[in-house]
Amino acid sequence: MILEGIVTTLSLDQVLNVAPMGPQVDADSNMARFVLRPYRTATTYVNLKTRGEGVLHVTDDVLLLARTAIGAAIDPPPATRPADVVAGAILLDACRYYEFRVVELDDREDRTTIVVETVAQGRQRDFFGFNRAKHAVVEAAILATRTAWLPLRDLLVEFRKLEVLVQKTGGPTEQAAFDLLHQYLRAAAVQRGLDPDLRPAPP
Repeated sequence: MILEGIVTTLSLDQVLNVAPMGPQVDADSNMARFVLRPYRTATTYVNLKTRGEGVLHVTDDVLLLARTAIGAAIDPPPATRPADVVAGAILLDACRYYEFRVVELDDREDRTTIVVETVAQGRQRDFFGFNRAKHAVVEAAILATRTAWLPLRDLLVEFRKLEVLVQKTGGPTEQAAFDLLHQYLRAAAVQRGLDPDLRPAPP
C-alpha cells in the first residue's frame, strides 16, 4: 500500500530538504518498517545515502505538498523542531510523524529502494478527515510531477476533471494549491507549443 506523505532530511551541512514521498507500507499500517523509492537524482536519496535517517510526516497540508511536488519556493519555510531521536526535523503542522533510520539501500537502478525502520513516532493533531478537494490536489500534484513523460494534453484533461472537485468541495487552501499546480502545468504546455486551454487549432 502507498501512503502519501512528506519526508524531511538533512544534508551533511544541515540544510533541510522537504519532499513529498509515497512510501510503501504494510496493510496493517503499523509503520515499524516501510520502503522509500526516491530517484538517484533526488536530494532525499542523497541525504539518506549520506546520513541514513529522516522523518516521514502524515499531513493534510495539501498546499505544502503541492509546493514541494513541483519545487516551488516555500516562503516562509514550514515551522519545524528538531527530531527526538534522529538528526532531522519535524514539521510542526503535521498530523503524525515517524522518525526513521535506513536499514537497507539498493541504488543499482535509477529509482532506488530504501528500507527504513521507525525509531520514534508521535501524533501532533487530528487528521482533518476525508475531503474530495484535498484528494484532488494530491492527485494533481502527482500528475504535475510527470509532465516530462506523460502526454500534456492528457494531463490537462485530467486537471479539468479535478478542478471541478476542488471548486465544489475545497476551501481557500485547496484552491490555492490547485491553482499553483495548474499554473505549473499550463506553463509546461506553453513551453511545448500546446494550447493550455485545449482549443482547436485554427483552420
